[in-house]
Amino acid sequence: MKKKNRLVLIRHGESLWNQLNQFTGWTDVQLSIKGKKEALAAGKLLKKKNFFFDYCYTSVLQRAIHTLWIVLKEINQSWLPVKKTWRLNERHYGKLQGLNKDSVIEKYGLENIQKWRRSFKEIPPKMTDLQKLVIRSDNRYVNLENSEIPNSESLELTLLRILPFWEKVIFPKIQNNKNILIVAHGNSLRALIKYLSKLDEKSVYNLSVPTGIPIIYNIDNSNISKEYKFLKN
Repeated sequence: MKKKNRLVLIRHGESLWNQLNQFTGWTDVQLSIKGKKEALAAGKLLKKKNFFFDYCYTSVLQRAIHTLWIVLKEINQSWLPVKKTWRLNERHYGKLQGLNKDSVIEKYGLENIQKWRRSFKEIPPKMTDLQKLVIRSDNRYVNLENSEIPNSESLELTLLRILPFWEKVIFPKIQNNKNILIVAHGNSLRALIKYLSKLDEKSVYNLSVPTGIPIIYNIDNSNISKEYKFLKN
């Protein structure tokens, strides 16, 4: 029987700031109780459907890392190699990070917020040099070039920082017929889905990635299908 190869994407479970309706971005926020349950449910579903993986990738933010831990424990594959990279981090929301979304709408207007959140090329207001210095001093990012640390990101810029890692690290494994699990963030996954499924800007504007629901791409002869599906019971 021919082995079925798959690429599986999972957005981390709900975080505490998701719960509080705050812009999170690169801020390292924990999973909420609901988020842990969502991660567990994702693991149970993958186990039920007999998913097996060869390699796992995640960001350097704990909400994604801990979601992956929960999933791997549930599917009894905690021994798998895991690579963490800042390139899979959530998009950087600049000056908006930490702010309540409703209060930001009051300040900037719904139209601007929708463009910053949903469009491909619009960039939110940039953070200050002092805020960037805080990131620069974080041990996770001390080896990055200053130009690699964003002041703020559009979805397009998020995709551009993901692609080198995709092309050099992940895609060669797919070409070698390996099953891949990526646990990341709403916008880093939106960017990757745009690339894989060749979505236009209108389609990606309307694309939402729910927390804790596995997204499945089938792989045939090293070619990734443009079509994806949400895994269901």
